[in-house]
Amino acid sequence: MIKGGNRTTDKLLMDRSVPGRAGVVTPDLDVPEQAKLSPDLLRSNLQLPEISEPEVVQYFTNLSQLNFSIDTQFYPLGSCTMKYNPKVNDEMAFLPGFANIHPLQPAETAQGALELLYKLQEFLAEVTGMHGVSLATLAGAHGELAGVLMIRAYHHSRNDFSRTKIAIPDSAHGTNPASAAMAGFDVVTLPSDSNGNIDLDQLRNLAGSDLAGAMITLPSTLGIFDENIVEVCKIVHEAGGMVYGDGANMNALLGRAKLGELGFDVAHLNLHKTFSTPHGGGGPGAGPVCCVESLTPFLASPLVTKSGDCFTLFTPEESIGKISGFHGNFGVLVRAYTYIRTLGAEGLKSISGNAVLNANYIMESLKDKYFLPYDRQCMHEVVFSADWQKERGVSGLEVAKRLLDYGYHAPTMYFPLIVHEALMIEPTESETKETLDAFIQALVQIDQESHDQPETVRHAPHTTPVSRLDEAQAARRPDLKWQPQ
Repeated sequence: MIKGGNRTTDKLLMDRSVPGRAGVVTPDLDVPEQAKLSPDLLRSNLQLPEISEPEVVQYFTNLSQLNFSIDTQFYPLGSCTMKYNPKVNDEMAFLPGFANIHPLQPAETAQGALELLYKLQEFLAEVTGMHGVSLATLAGAHGELAGVLMIRAYHHSRNDFSRTKIAIPDSAHGTNPASAAMAGFDVVTLPSDSNGNIDLDQLRNLAGSDLAGAMITLPSTLGIFDENIVEVCKIVHEAGGMVYGDGANMNALLGRAKLGELGFDVAHLNLHKTFSTPHGGGGPGAGPVCCVESLTPFLASPLVTKSGDCFTLFTPEESIGKISGFHGNFGVLVRAYTYIRTLGAEGLKSISGNAVLNANYIMESLKDKYFLPYDRQCMHEVVFSADWQKERGVSGLEVAKRLLDYGYHAPTMYFPLIVHEALMIEPTESETKETLDAFIQALVQIDQESHDQPETVRHAPHTTPVSRLDEAQAARRPDLKWQPQ
């Protein structure tokens, strides 16, 4: 049995097993058996639980109720936009004409789906202020890789092979350096100045003939808008480089700022964050790439084009090629299209307004309790430091674990790396003032506990099914196999 605090879950499936019980009876095969596997690939003894159907339902329902979920409580993960996603978007993705479509069926039999993709391309081009859009990429980091591959292809098409460096701020998302390295570039770090902006002098020093481009997260992972972003793009362009925009934080900019108009050349959008899809658990995702006209020939294939009343797939002339099996995670694209059509221009603009308002409300309410490294207006998320609590012997990790006892998932911790004991909180636009007030009060109470009863915080959580684990051992020697008691 799994025990923790004052709660106990039921037995594991194998511990419930009784020989002869069955939750389902499988029908006989209605197709010929395929070639049999070699005996050395087969196990003679396969332990599987034998339990009734009600027990299966009860077991997994109980497990699901132990989870923290956006459908059950406030989920303030920073840089992840863990917001409520309207269920009508799921319903649209589940329509038989969309759910049962096959990516290899002839284009003339999939005109409705292709029209949806074509219109989504247009919407995303409008949102970003750019010219071309590829929907093929399957996640944010996947979009990053496609974008920097496009930058490389652009330089190579001009016989410019000397540009080997990509400059990346120290406040960027952690996947940016990995994407640049995978694309074959050398990564150079751009430090932040005392206000959290990119250090312009350092950028000017880097902006030479070997600079292929810069990858910039806007707003940055510090939760703030770089006040010099237009100048940053100008410096990179004057050196002959291109500017890549990580659009994972687009929740802060919708309807108010277009990356293309700020000077970005290519960017990805996380549709599973900003534009709806239940996010988390590793997928599914969608990271469409948007670019200015000069980079459009290099977009990943396929794109959707319109000729008369007919929609077809095509490959741009200098495309970096296929970067996924087909044309993106179609169900996620349907959800994003539905979200945009439902909200319209004013609705999208209200997202950024409310998200920024909520984050600043939390910032102003807590900055006398938790250290604020960059004390200026934030965007859609706020980054605190638990340094004041650390002085009392309570770490940021322990503050986050104590939040679980109050019924809230922990915020992002220890990121960005340039903030010591970082706690990154993103309320999104979809939470009410009452929810935010209760969350703020919980953090105020935890701060008070760090004064009066620090041991309570240091040993949290106390009420979860599994309490404090040995995290090093859990990472290095995880217990993944059931053993009979």
